[in-house]
Amino acid sequence: MGLDQDGVLLPRLRPVGVARRAVTFGSLGVVPLMVVTLSIDRHSDREEFLAVFSAVGLLGAIFLVIGAGFWWTSAGDVRRLRDWGTVTTQGEAATLVGPLFLRSGLFLLVLGAVAFGLHQLVAAAPYGSWLHG
Repeated sequence: MGLDQDGVLLPRLRPVGVARRAVTFGSLGVVPLMVVTLSIDRHSDREEFLAVFSAVGLLGAIFLVIGAGFWWTSAGDVRRLRDWGTVTTQGEAATLVGPLFLRSGLFLLVLGAVAFGLHQLVAAAPYGSWLHG
């Protein structure tokens, strides 16, 4: 990776790369979600946990919209968190927020969607099955 005249890492971040990494991390976050879900014994508690955790998807959607707005506002000057030392004005700090919120939003959106799907599966599971609890 190279540096430009301001010391910012090159190449600049692209929305597709940030989204791909966020979805990958969100998919990897499904494993601990499954472990925690299956460690809850009572069926009603398992359903309640998944219902509450699926609300994380709404928070992810809000973060996604905020991140896209900051990314659009930053135009072509989008920076990584590692470029914090290159920020010289308050306005340049907004160039770091777009990728952070976009990545966090997609991560939470994936986890929330999976939790919602698991909630539907657990609710429809027949009594006595391993998914019922």
